[in-house]
Amino acid sequence: MTCDRLVCANCAGPVSEGRCPVCRASRERLQQQEGVFAGLTPATLIALLVALVAVAVLAHGFAG
Repeated sequence: MTCDRLVCANCAGPVSEGRCPVCRASRERLQQQEGVFAGLTPATLIALLVALVAVAVLAHGFAG
């Protein structure tokens, strides 16, 4: 999850701007929770999945 579209309940501003201490703390917490695939878009994840399936099909074809 990214903080691009989150709105702070404390100051009603975008969390990504960090206007108040609550925004800054939330933004920092989200940045710490990001994993390996956190920055990838859904389209990129779908492309990776399609590539993985294609490799699996090719490997199965060569093994048989």
